[in-house]
Amino acid sequence: MSPNPNPNPHLSPYPPFSPAEARAARERIGLTAHQVALHMSQLGLDRDSGTVLAWESGAAAPTEPELFALADALWCPVAVLMARRPVTLREHRLARQFTPDRLALRIGMSPQAYALAEREHRWSGDDRQTLLLADALGVGPEEVRALVARTSELDRLLRQAVEGRWKQYVDPLARLAEADRAGVGRALRTLHQEYARFNERYLGHLVARSGDERLREVAADRAAWLRALPDRFRRLAAGG
Repeated sequence: MSPNPNPNPHLSPYPPFSPAEARAARERIGLTAHQVALHMSQLGLDRDSGTVLAWESGAAAPTEPELFALADALWCPVAVLMARRPVTLREHRLARQFTPDRLALRIGMSPQAYALAEREHRWSGDDRQTLLLADALGVGPEEVRALVARTSELDRLLRQAVEGRWKQYVDPLARLAEADRAGVGRALRTLHQEYARFNERYLGHLVARSGDERLREVAADRAAWLRALPDRFRRLAAGG
C-alpha cells in the first residue's frame, strides 16, 4: 500500500469521499480491487489493491489525483464518489474533474490567483473569467459569486464558533450548510475541542519558554487548520 502522503488530514484536507460509494461502484461493474488498481496503473497512478481496499474501508482517503483516477477506473462520476452535492468552488471543480492548474488555464487566470480564490473563498476574476468559470463548472455566473460568498460566510461563522460559544452557531450553520442540525452540533463540538488543543499547545510552549521556532510551528499548524475549516466541518457534519 502506498504511504499516506498526509499524516494529519485536519491541516490539508482530502477531497470529499465516500468509501461506501466507492465499493458500491466497484461491485456494480464487477471488478476486484486488484483490477481497479491495474486500471489506475494504466492511467498513470500505480496503486496496489490494498490501497483500494483501504479507501473502501475508510482506513485511508484518496488525494485529488487518486480520486480522479479511481473515478475513471470505476467508470463513475467523481460527484458520485464524493457522495454530496457540490457547494464550494473546490467541490464544483472536483466534480468536473479539473485540477486547479487546468481550470486556471481554461479560464485565463494564473494558477496562483485561482488557488487563492479557493483557499480564501474570495472571487477576484473579471467578467470574462467569471463566465468561463461558470461554463467550465456547469453553473450560472451569478452562482459562481454566490457559492464563493456562501463559503466565505460559512468560514466566518465557523471561526466564531470554534473561538467562542459554539452552541449558538448550530442553527445558523445548519441552515447555511443545508445540513442536519444534530450532525452540525457534533461537528462543532469536535472542532471546538480541536481548536482548544491548539491554544493549549501554544500556551504550554509559552509557559515552558520554548523557542520562537516552536511557537511559529504551532501558529502555522493552527492557521492551516483554520484554512481547512469549511471542508473539515462538512466532512464531520456528514458523519465522516
